[in-house]
Amino acid sequence: MNATQSIIAQADPGAGYRAQQAEIDAAVARALNSGWYILGKEGEAFEQEFAQWLGTTRAVGCANGTDALALILRGMGIGEGCTVATVSHTAVATVAAIEMAGATPLLLDIDPDTFTMDPDELAAVLEDPPPGLPPIRAAIAVHIYGQACDLDPMLAACQRAGVALIEDCAQAHGAMLGGRRVGTMGNAAAFSLYPTKNLGALGDGGILATDDFELADRIGAIRQYGWRERYVSSLVGVNSRLDEIQAAILRVKLQVLDANNARRREIAAAYDAALEGGPLSPPVRRADSEHVFHQYVLRTGARAELMARLRADGVGTGIHYPVPVHEQSAYAGRTALGPAGCAETSRAAQEVVSLPMYPELTDEQVGRVCAGLRNLAG
Repeated sequence: MNATQSIIAQADPGAGYRAQQAEIDAAVARALNSGWYILGKEGEAFEQEFAQWLGTTRAVGCANGTDALALILRGMGIGEGCTVATVSHTAVATVAAIEMAGATPLLLDIDPDTFTMDPDELAAVLEDPPPGLPPIRAAIAVHIYGQACDLDPMLAACQRAGVALIEDCAQAHGAMLGGRRVGTMGNAAAFSLYPTKNLGALGDGGILATDDFELADRIGAIRQYGWRERYVSSLVGVNSRLDEIQAAILRVKLQVLDANNARRREIAAAYDAALEGGPLSPPVRRADSEHVFHQYVLRTGARAELMARLRADGVGTGIHYPVPVHEQSAYAGRTALGPAGCAETSRAAQEVVSLPMYPELTDEQVGRVCAGLRNLAG
């Protein structure tokens, strides 16, 4: 690394603000000058624009992506006395949301190539649930790193069992499967709008989407104390609202989301080429899908060495995620696992490493990352 060069960050949410600073500043000023800061016109417009972009009928903004999942479960009446199946290779928020709703998580293993839920294990537990658990009422499919799950067999298994399929799209804004955007194929979908996401606010935020009007209306009430009439709770609710300033910012950023995802794929293609002939393989892409590379994740049995060598070349890295949920002290020993025991999940956690990935990376920075990757072959 040249002495004058800084380390290329693995993520840089500030770069997204700087890339649209004038438009974002104007949107913030508009929201501030409106005098209405919670559940107003900016939020309503963002919900409508997001639903139109996604290709669904309704979207409901909320405080964060974790709440989006919990609100879906609450809206479906899934809570105490219910089990929800999901994966352990995910941000802990997925499992936290299940417990926030009062339900019991059941953690399943992943396909080692794509890091997404093993559909065969899901089918197996739906057909023959593990003993001692409440009835399985839903499955949460996590589209991790920007890649779609193998949804078709999951949907079929859920339909046979009469359980809901919820899509966790926190890392997959704009990903496609079979020509459709993820978030449009299950009963409902949750999106995080955390600053580092493909569509990120400049603070916390979340949104959920569904074609079920009744469910959307119920969740719209639950997110604000269960109100359908101001100050009168018709349902047991919570406080989880997307503020007007963040909604205004997100309306600006939504306009460039597809272009930014295309830039992510361009960067991924450059990394792919740099890895050719070297010791590591590019991330596997699922057939009939379009990856949006929230993360570009490699897998190696020599992770610490890889990270040290890339850092010496001025390339920052990250680990998503170093400890599976079922091995974290808050969950270990008390959370049910599927029949595979999350063995592939535990192996992946020791080997995954994420390269710099955000659309504002310059060609020069991408070239430096590629040079570092080519050096690994030496």
